[in-house]
Amino acid sequence: MSLNEFLHHLQFDINRANQPNWEVDWEDAPLPYKLYRGLPAIPLSTEVPLSIQSGQPLLQPDVERIGHFLWYAYGITGVSQSMYPEDSEEFDSLPIHSYRRFVPSGGALYPNELYLYLKLDDLPDGIYHYDAAHHRLVLLREGNVDSYVERALGNRCDISTCFATVFVSVRFWKNFFKYNNFSYRLQGLDTGVLMGHLLETAKEFGFQSGVYGQFLDSAINLLLGLTEEEESVYAVIPLSVAATNWSGTGKVREREFTTDELCREMPALSVEHYERSEKLREFPMLLRVNEASHMHTTGVFRTFGKSSVLKSGENEILLPEMESLPYDFVDACKNRHSPEMDFVMGKVSQQQLSALLKRATHSFSHRSDVDDIFNGEKSRVSIYVCLYNVEGIPNGAYVYDSARHSLRQIGTGDYRLQLQSGLSLDNVNLLQVPLCLHIIGNKSHFQEIYGYRGYRMMQMEAGMLVQPLLLASSAVGFGGHPLLGIDTKLTDGIYKLDSESLTTLIQIPIGPFREKAWMRGSLMS
Repeated sequence: MSLNEFLHHLQFDINRANQPNWEVDWEDAPLPYKLYRGLPAIPLSTEVPLSIQSGQPLLQPDVERIGHFLWYAYGITGVSQSMYPEDSEEFDSLPIHSYRRFVPSGGALYPNELYLYLKLDDLPDGIYHYDAAHHRLVLLREGNVDSYVERALGNRCDISTCFATVFVSVRFWKNFFKYNNFSYRLQGLDTGVLMGHLLETAKEFGFQSGVYGQFLDSAINLLLGLTEEEESVYAVIPLSVAATNWSGTGKVREREFTTDELCREMPALSVEHYERSEKLREFPMLLRVNEASHMHTTGVFRTFGKSSVLKSGENEILLPEMESLPYDFVDACKNRHSPEMDFVMGKVSQQQLSALLKRATHSFSHRSDVDDIFNGEKSRVSIYVCLYNVEGIPNGAYVYDSARHSLRQIGTGDYRLQLQSGLSLDNVNLLQVPLCLHIIGNKSHFQEIYGYRGYRMMQMEAGMLVQPLLLASSAVGFGGHPLLGIDTKLTDGIYKLDSESLTTLIQIPIGPFREKAWMRGSLMS
């Protein structure tokens, strides 16, 4: 199968993309976190504040503050136990235990890991892994590597002024064992969701941030000591409290750098980590497309600029203007819920819909190397929505125009049964859902500009919008459940995208809900 066919099937015909005769071996499942052995570890404070004061003075952070930031960003915040329904074939199995974090993940498998290059007064400069299981930092490589990281990014960021640089990686096996080749699409979205949450958490802690999706992959992986057949970095996010040149214009055109050039100067790391799974299946398609996505010279880095994927509609409905959009970030994280059969139909006011959409798109604004510098133009992904029982708005399909804060009507009617028929699993009752949102992006995933890397960049950008939508939903008292098991041809048809270069990337039903039958415990005290 060619890579183009593989990516097409991931979007439109997942059965043709997956390996045949797949059975999940739950007894040999991997851990949802990575554990290193025999390396120096720095415990982080467990006295995590139960509230965050936004707008605090921008002071150089210490280890304690970094620990608080990491816990809110990707720490284990709770555990849950649930059972299969009585009519399930798995009814006689043991209860399902899951470790929960404030950021959602497909199947609660969390394929991502966080690594940090830290420069703090009370910690040796170096590369660290965030051990979420023990809430601690594990030292992988000591020393200042400002110049190395800057060059791996093409001299497009002044790393010397950043107190931290976060590397978001994907460990392929962590969710491949369950989702087969479909995990490649899911990993990009999971990474984007985590990135969106990292950026929102950074804002709450008073940190400035930028997103870099283009870098010399093997050079960064070598720096972190990653085995590329197991794990690879997808995004680099520097953090700063000082004035930082985020576009690196002073040195960016100095000259090009190559992976081979940087790798020759960086000694390899010899590290050991624990893998619970005794038998790891092969995932050749994931490795092929990951390798094809790698960048080997900074000369191929490209900026794109913002490109609207907004489809014009017929009638326009202006939403109520919101004077201010404050919300309690911690409460939104704690109360975020992913209903399944637990949605309960209720009327949604225009004010609730307005606050949800406005707050999410406002939070989605971020610096990106794809844009070179931050600008406020339209995004490469947009929000489309099927509405039912929303006060003062006819049932139908709409596209949200964030610039005008309005809805443009594409079609009228009740689309709930159509959307229900498009689910691969009947795990969500869409007849009880008033808002069914879809994130729409470029059908070619900008491969003409970024090659195969464009696919994962498109998925990541969609994921980065998912988390603000979920937090905004939580803030107005709703639940939201991201879904990938959908018929994208059906949703593309609802929004009349057949003649457009657009397609559905993810579906998010949102609305009132009742608590599901499960036991869960918070690790907040």
